[in-house]
Amino acid sequence: MTVLVLVVTRDRRLIHAAESSNSDSLTIDYVDRLSHANERLKAQNATQALAVDLSALDKPEIEALRVLLLASPDLPVLVLGDDDDLAPRAEWLALGAQDFLLKSTLDSSHFRSAVHNSIARKAREIAVFDDNERAQVTLASIGDGVLSTNNRWVVSFINPIAEKLTGWDCAQAVGRHISEVFQVLDGVTRAPIMPQMELAIEKGRTIMLPPNCVLVQRDGQELHIEDSAAPILNINGECAGMVVVFHDVSESRAVTQKMSHLAEHDVLTALPNRALLNDRLEHGMALAGRNGRQMAILFIDLDHFKHINDSLGHPIGDRILKAVAQRITSCVRQSDTVSRQGGDEFVVLLSEVNRSEDAAVSAEKIRLALMEPYSVDSHYLHLTA
Repeated sequence: MTVLVLVVTRDRRLIHAAESSNSDSLTIDYVDRLSHANERLKAQNATQALAVDLSALDKPEIEALRVLLLASPDLPVLVLGDDDDLAPRAEWLALGAQDFLLKSTLDSSHFRSAVHNSIARKAREIAVFDDNERAQVTLASIGDGVLSTNNRWVVSFINPIAEKLTGWDCAQAVGRHISEVFQVLDGVTRAPIMPQMELAIEKGRTIMLPPNCVLVQRDGQELHIEDSAAPILNINGECAGMVVVFHDVSESRAVTQKMSHLAEHDVLTALPNRALLNDRLEHGMALAGRNGRQMAILFIDLDHFKHINDSLGHPIGDRILKAVAQRITSCVRQSDTVSRQGGDEFVVLLSEVNRSEDAAVSAEKIRLALMEPYSVDSHYLHLTA
């Protein structure tokens, strides 16, 4: 296959031998100015490689190379230089040149080989860049946070969602140990979860984190997350790192907790309802039986409360019920349960009493507290129970 090479030089003798000795392998197209090279590259797309003698152009070498690289981003660029050009060689290659060829040792075989090799390398670079770009776009578009590490658990990549959830920019996170960027704790014990993750990954296992997992963000705030971590394996099947996929479940967990609370608590007073009281009663009875202790149930009914609703309206009645709930709660221990059964009826579970007389003392304390006057708006009310 014939390769078309655009050579930018004022000395065609440099690679004349390469053209004449193997015309079926390379076709050389010459221009002697930078502007002519740009025009030629814009006019036709058959050029497959570009060779340039930077010393022969009318611009500084680095500036000229930048112009050519910008004009031909998909073409390999070979720089032709003198022996004393060794110092800037690294800078040219770092800028994007594919190869550097010494004019003094240039022959047809060397030039042909360099052209073909540079074309192959450039094609691989473009393929890798395209694959990486597709991967980056894919990871940036998914709704979960993604974080990857090398086999020393040093962060190599995080996507935009992971940046938002952790509080770390990718540039800041890369190069740091995962335990610094992805600080996850057991929501109950507050123990770090990362050590067990690393151990599982080393053994080649995928791990799902506990349902109560907490992510500590860079600013110290916490999120409830769900996630999984899996090993990244190299071609030999060895662990080359880990990839973690995670998402924020704080909102859904809050909704679940709210629904659970509503299912077990009175809407008006926020006290435990009948269902939660029954659950605590069964648990308390079992515990008292095992420990040989006593417990007590107090049933409280407000006297003539219907008259308040009928004469002053339900909004006033509701405020009275909230006040009653607060007064009863203030009369018992935190380990006891105060429940509203409905209407003006309340039940108190005293989880542990030494004597039956103790229950009577608590009942009298509650009765006296409920008899204290209630001031609601402009109304001054008295209740008995």
